[in-house]
This record gives sequence, C-alpha cells and structure tokens, in this order.
Amino acid sequence: MTEDFVNEHTSARGSSLTGRAAYRERLPGFLTGFSGLRYDVEELLVDGDRAALAYRMTALMQRDGAPAVPLDVRGVFRFHVRDGLVAARADYWDGEVVAAQIAAVDAAAP
Repeated sequence: MTEDFVNEHTSARGSSLTGRAAYRERLPGFLTGFSGLRYDVEELLVDGDRAALAYRMTALMQRDGAPAVPLDVRGVFRFHVRDGLVAARADYWDGEVVAAQIAAVDAAAP
C-alpha cells in the first residue's frame, strides 16, 4: 500500500480510513473478529493501473458475549495501483445482508 492509501467502504456499516499506518493499525482487530476469513474471487477485471474484483467473503464473525455469526457476503473491490502499490481500495458490500445474518443468529439464540 502507498503511504497515503485510501480504504473506502461504501456501506453505511463500513468504516473508511486514510493512510497505510491507520490501515495496518486496524487490520489485526478486523482479522481477530472474523475467524476462518476467506475471500473467493468470482471475477477479476484489470485495465492498466485499475482493477475490479468481485468476491464472496465467508467467515465466522466473533462477538463479545454473543453467539458467533456465520457470514456469507458478496461484494466488489475497486483498486487503483500507483508505482506497483495499492493507492486506493473501494469496497462495495451490502450491509443489510450482514445485518440479516446477525439478526437470524440472534433470533435463534436462547
């Protein structure tokens, strides 16, 4: 990533940030919260210094004091590369799909 890397989440449930240091600081917490995290590539399109990647993310979302939630979310990343490093990533995913999966687990909990 470039020093001025921009990580944009288009979902209202996501949280954008700017800077490689800020991204690296937040990444361990994200990874801890999603055991078995897996991204499967559904399609990859590349045009020069830009790319779009359709993905399916699966994981078991860990929550303090609440049942873990199996997630299955489809989305798209848009990347912009500068000097061989990712300068920007926009992540498009449907936060309502995630909310529905969380609600289903919570409704089934005793």
